[in-house]
Amino acid sequence: MRKGVKGAIVGTVFAGMVGAAGYGAFTMVSALDGDGGSGSAGAEVKKSGPPSADEVENTSAEFFAAWEKGDGTAAAGLTDNQSVAGPVLLAFGQEARITDVTITPRAANGTTVPFSVKATVSFEGESKPLAYDSSLTVVRGETTGKALVDWEPSVVHPDLKDGDTLVTGQSARPPIEAVDRDGNVLTKEKYPSLGPILDELRDKYGEEAGGTPGVELSIRHTTTGAADTPLLTVSEGEPGELPTTLSADVQAAAEQAVEEYDESSVVAVEPSTGEVLAVANNRADGFNAAFLGQVAPGSTMKIISAAMLIDSGLTTANGPAPCPDTALWEGQTFNNLDTLEPNESATLTDTFARSCNTGFIKYTDSIETDSLTREAMEGFGLGQDNWKVGIPSFDGSVPAVEGPDMAANLIGQGQVQMSPLTMASVTATALTGTFRQPVIVPQSLDGRELATAEGLSADTVSQLRSMMNRTAVSGTGAAAMTGLSGSIGAKTGSAEVDGQDVANSWFTGYRDDVAAAAMTEEGGHGGDAAGPIVAAVLRAG
Repeated sequence: MRKGVKGAIVGTVFAGMVGAAGYGAFTMVSALDGDGGSGSAGAEVKKSGPPSADEVENTSAEFFAAWEKGDGTAAAGLTDNQSVAGPVLLAFGQEARITDVTITPRAANGTTVPFSVKATVSFEGESKPLAYDSSLTVVRGETTGKALVDWEPSVVHPDLKDGDTLVTGQSARPPIEAVDRDGNVLTKEKYPSLGPILDELRDKYGEEAGGTPGVELSIRHTTTGAADTPLLTVSEGEPGELPTTLSADVQAAAEQAVEEYDESSVVAVEPSTGEVLAVANNRADGFNAAFLGQVAPGSTMKIISAAMLIDSGLTTANGPAPCPDTALWEGQTFNNLDTLEPNESATLTDTFARSCNTGFIKYTDSIETDSLTREAMEGFGLGQDNWKVGIPSFDGSVPAVEGPDMAANLIGQGQVQMSPLTMASVTATALTGTFRQPVIVPQSLDGRELATAEGLSADTVSQLRSMMNRTAVSGTGAAAMTGLSGSIGAKTGSAEVDGQDVANSWFTGYRDDVAAAAMTEEGGHGGDAAGPIVAAVLRAG
């Protein structure tokens, strides 16, 4: 519960009794007299319980009045976090240059008051109207007992988050007109998932694109360092054209696919080039988890683990990989899904296609501590923090560890961390044998040096493709991949995360020259949520 605003509490002498019928309860606190004795005068009243309807109305009205007048200090004093609210409310009228503010409250829903804001943004003789809706909630201050506005940055603007503030001025970078590989214009209005990505592209390539800056009201992300998010154009700049590797058709399919599952992200790449075809997120926090996520990938990691077992000469696609009920490694017992029948005569393909954990765990004592790490780095280009995609990204982490996590890493748990981008790249490498670092803008745009890796042998690739095809046709990925023609392959995954009741759903697959990977937080088994997303993207590709 948030602390109330600290301030002097004036004792009040009560001549009568407070009626018990009031909405909130009252706590009588006796003031101490000068020598520490209990004084009969100066008793103070501290309310408790939820704010009454009158308190909600009066507190919100006072807050709105102070905000409309541009008195950010007074408005912040009516919140339960004055020190944090103050700079944001002051910036509204100062750095953001917002004036003529009119706030219209609507009917309260309990202690929550929705409202609309109409105002004007002005800068050097140019002005534009601003209008949006938001809401606030009135709470009881813990320290004072006063009714206070529960401070959230979204009170000031629904797109503000912790650490954000509003600014108006000449844009830091000229605007861009991003186009896909076929020259189609990509906008955040048509492709909402691309909003933060287009902002990052503008921040990095706005100058190279050759446009001229305009004046904008923007959200400045002071704590994350992310590119400013434009909210309103006060005066137009001249956008420069920025080529991307994206495909409008695949992007549209990705946007639609993630909308079906909350907290989902997907990436599609072209294996023959490494070019990113689509990136989409459906997350409440707006985070680009598709590129920047750092979470356990579950059994999709078995693509790398299988390649490592083959390259180490420990087994082959048709060689042994028994699948017992359980496997023990350094005091930790590993299990399979309850529905998976043990198979002591299973091949590596059987174990891979059925997503048997124990079949991989049993090989832990036959590998070196860094075997998986070296396979990830040398074969798949992961974990060296050297990808230059065009915007910020995470290129995976497969640390060399000992103990139970050494075994857990083999099945995508332990300390392994991936993103949909890295897993799409893993699938692309498994398909072609050549690691091609993913890019979202052509390398020719800025001549940046791309990451490289040795890649995989033709023999290893042939075996991986065979195992992934088996998974897509008759294994754990078959339900999601049904109806897809051409050359197909897949791998499912579900990753357990501390503090979650349901595992994260992972799925990666390929169809001809498109590879895709998706992750849905708390989506369950790989085929339950992430699988349909990947299949939809592959179908469009």
